[in-house]
Amino acid sequence: MTQRTMAAFLTPEGFSQPSVGAVLREGSVLTEAGRYAVQALGARGARRRTPYGSLPVRVAEPVLLVPGFLAGDSSLGPMSRSLRHQGFRTYRADIRANVGCTLAAATQLEQRLEEITQRRGSRVRIVGHSLGGMLARGVAARRPDLVAGIVTMGSPMLAPGAHHSSLARSVDLLVRLNRAGVRNVMAEDCVAGNCALESFTQARATLPGDVDFTAIYSRRDGIVDWRACIDPAARAVEVRSSHVGMAFDPAVIAVVSAALRPVAASVVEVDRGEIA
Repeated sequence: MTQRTMAAFLTPEGFSQPSVGAVLREGSVLTEAGRYAVQALGARGARRRTPYGSLPVRVAEPVLLVPGFLAGDSSLGPMSRSLRHQGFRTYRADIRANVGCTLAAATQLEQRLEEITQRRGSRVRIVGHSLGGMLARGVAARRPDLVAGIVTMGSPMLAPGAHHSSLARSVDLLVRLNRAGVRNVMAEDCVAGNCALESFTQARATLPGDVDFTAIYSRRDGIVDWRACIDPAARAVEVRSSHVGMAFDPAVIAVVSAALRPVAASVVEVDRGEIA
């Protein structure tokens, strides 16, 4: 299976996969990682000098972080730590590697949301990177009782098939592994059959008006067509970051933080613990 044999509806007219050379733009991920490291060191020193009573106000609504394709929860670890230091309570999606059936991943995500909602007594805000954002949008449309808002980062919701050829080769490998009997990896139906169609339909479903939606995109994205990341239903915010770097670029984290924070934050408790 190749990019050309994936379901045509995954790459609607007007969108296209990035050029082969576009992936060179992802080289800026080193700079973005460096900026995060510098900021993290500075923030650590600042926290040591900050009186305990001056810690950030704890935001009441919990935040669930969902990794992108081929990635796991650890890929959003830096963002989680930064958000926690700003007063957010973050949760893992319990995804070791986002390589399986998207419908199954959406079901798992919904169950995780139910757990967090029951535990915290509040709807959840979701931050999703790439494929993670597409999953978040679908679940938010289906279960608005669980989701207060979503923030997507480099998520090609309008054209999931408009991705770099290197990603298409990764999909091809997963399909081949599935055919060989490897469990819990994408099958052909997930990219060219009814499963793919249902997943795409869910990701394009209408969102209720009380579910906030911010879509972060970058024209420097070398992995997906940045135009596919601008959902008409969302508040679009442009950043200057690589696709991979969105997961830890301090500038992107600042945008995410602003999108997550309600107008009036509530003090719940002081929590310096690790990610839940």
